[in-house]
Amino acid sequence: MAMFKKTTLKNGLRIITVPQKSTQAVTVLVLVKTGSKYEKKEVNGISHFLEHMYFKGTKKRPSTMDIAETLDKIGGIYNAFTSEEYTGYYAKTVATQFDTALDWVSDIFLNSTLPSKEIEKEKGVITEEINMRLDHPMTYVHVLWSKLLYGDQPAGWDIIGTKENVSNMTRKKLIDYMSSQYVASNTIVCVAGNIKSDLAIKKVKKYFSKIKESKAMKKQAVIERQSFPELILQTRETDQTHLCLGVRAYNLFHEDKYVQKFLAVILGGMMSSRLFTEIREKLGAAYYISTASETGPDTGYLVTQVGVDNKKVEKVISTVLKEYKKISKEKVSAQELKKVKDYIKGKTALLLESSDAKASFFANQELLEGKILTLKQILAKVDKITSNDILKVAKDIFQPQKLNLALIGPFKNKEKFKKILKI
Repeated sequence: MAMFKKTTLKNGLRIITVPQKSTQAVTVLVLVKTGSKYEKKEVNGISHFLEHMYFKGTKKRPSTMDIAETLDKIGGIYNAFTSEEYTGYYAKTVATQFDTALDWVSDIFLNSTLPSKEIEKEKGVITEEINMRLDHPMTYVHVLWSKLLYGDQPAGWDIIGTKENVSNMTRKKLIDYMSSQYVASNTIVCVAGNIKSDLAIKKVKKYFSKIKESKAMKKQAVIERQSFPELILQTRETDQTHLCLGVRAYNLFHEDKYVQKFLAVILGGMMSSRLFTEIREKLGAAYYISTASETGPDTGYLVTQVGVDNKKVEKVISTVLKEYKKISKEKVSAQELKKVKDYIKGKTALLLESSDAKASFFANQELLEGKILTLKQILAKVDKITSNDILKVAKDIFQPQKLNLALIGPFKNKEKFKKILKI
C-alpha cells in the first residue's frame, strides 16, 4: 500500500498525500471536523443542511448546474456527506484532470454563496429526505437505536435534523455555523491517487490559501448511563419487523476496538458467520442480517440488525442473545480465528484498492484520532489477537446492563420483548 505524507501548514490546515502508481484516478477529499455531535438542539441538522447548500453556487459557478456540469463534463464522480463527527466533500477524476478536481472542491468549500432562494427550496428537498428515511424502516431503525442509547443529547439526535428545524433554517444561522466550524485548523485536505506528492501539496496550498483561520467550537461530552436492558418500540403496520439488538461497547481510543471488530465479523459480518447461519439458513426467518462494530471518538457499540418475519421476532431475538452469550462463554476455535483474520486482511486490502477509499482511510484517522496507522500497522495488531482476547472482550460487553433493542413492527406491547431481553 502506498505510503502517505502529512503536511501541516502554518494556519493549521493539514494536507495528506497518498501517491498510488497503479491507478488512473485521483481523489480530492476535504473533511471538516464538524457534524451533528457539534450542534445545538435548535439547529440540529445544520451540518447536513450546509452540506447541501455547498452545491448551490459559488461566484465562479453561480448555479447548481454550473457546479454539477464542471465534473459531469469529464465523467468525474463527486458527492458530499455528513456524519455525527465530520462533513466531507470529494471529487474523483482521471488523474489528468487533477486541477479541475482541486479547483472544484476548493471552490465549493471556500466560496459557496448560500443564495437565500436556494435555502428556501432546499427546505423542501431535505424535508423529502426526512420523509424518505421515515418510510424506510431498515434505515430508520438506526435513528431509533441512537435515540435509545444516547437520548436527548447530540449523540442521540438524527444527523438530518427535524422538520421543524429544517423549516426554521435561515441564511444567518448557516453563515454563523460555517464561519465558526469551516476553518483551517478544523480541516484536512487529502489527495490520493496518481499524483506526485510535492506538486500536489504545492497546488493544495495555492487553492486553499484563502481558508479562514480561527478556533472552531468543540462538541459537548457524551453522557452514557445504563443499569439494565433498555428497549424502544415504534409501532407500525410493516410486513417485516426491523430491529437493532446490541450492546454498548468501546470507542476509537480503546485498545480492544480491533477485538470488538472481530466479534462483529464472527457473529454477523459474513455469509458464513454464526448469526447468518442460525437465523437465515437454519430458521429461514430473515433475508438480511448483519452485525457491525461502530467506534467513534466518544461512543462505541456492537449491534446486530435484522429484518425478520413478524411471527418469528421473539425467536430471532432469543437466538441473537443466545449467540451473544455463547461467544462470551466458549472460546473461538483456532480455525474460526484464522478465518476471521484472513477475512479482515483480504476484505481491507480489496476495499482499499481505490483512490477514494485510500483518501478516507487516511483522512478519517487523522481527523478522528489525530494519528495515522498504515494498513500494515493495523494488520499487525489484527494478527496478534488471540481467542483469549475475544473471550475477554465478549465477557465484558455482553452483559445485561449494556443490552439495547430498537424495533419497528406491528406490535403494541413492549412487555413481551422486555421479558426476553436478557443475557
